[in-house]
Amino acid sequence: MEDFKLFFEQGWLHISDITAYDHILFITALTAIYSLRRWGVIAWLVTAFTVGHSLALAASVLQWVSVPTALVEFLIPITILLTCGLNIATAQNDEDAPVKNLSLKYGAAVFFGLIHGLGFSNYLKFILSEQDSLFMPLLGFNVGLEFGQLLIMQAILLLNFIFVRLLKSPLRDWTLITSAAVAGIALVLSIETGYAFFVGE
Repeated sequence: MEDFKLFFEQGWLHISDITAYDHILFITALTAIYSLRRWGVIAWLVTAFTVGHSLALAASVLQWVSVPTALVEFLIPITILLTCGLNIATAQNDEDAPVKNLSLKYGAAVFFGLIHGLGFSNYLKFILSEQDSLFMPLLGFNVGLEFGQLLIMQAILLLNFIFVRLLKSPLRDWTLITSAAVAGIALVLSIETGYAFFVGE
């Protein structure tokens, strides 16, 4: 149980660390299109992302899969750009409008989680190198990640509430502004990581 507590703390601190901003950017993009009223949908999307993340971490740590780090680092900002692009294409003002293609969105969240999970794998391999058993550390780390992601989600929803409810701004404006800002950062990251992958440092 001590291993679970230790790695739970490692997980949520790592995901909430500002230096892990690519992950924070993705959660922001995932959340940006929904209002506070849709917090349940967002929470399940974040959980779907965690499922993919957890599967990739486990597969990598157990050495079932190996993907070049440079490729993963390039694909991570691409997932952020794709999410922002979808937000911009489907932004709307109606907070109560039915969420379309929800199964597809859950599937995409799992798939993108797989990519982001591979990005954490080297870090996790390092901190697990002296562990005799991997189950409790992996479980603790992934539950900690989920906790951290939900904290980020809540922070984004709070900003959403201030912008949409208190300042009376359209939800569509919030979605477009937030997604465009995140996409701009992700574009820079994709250019940098793409150069490292295709050309080499």
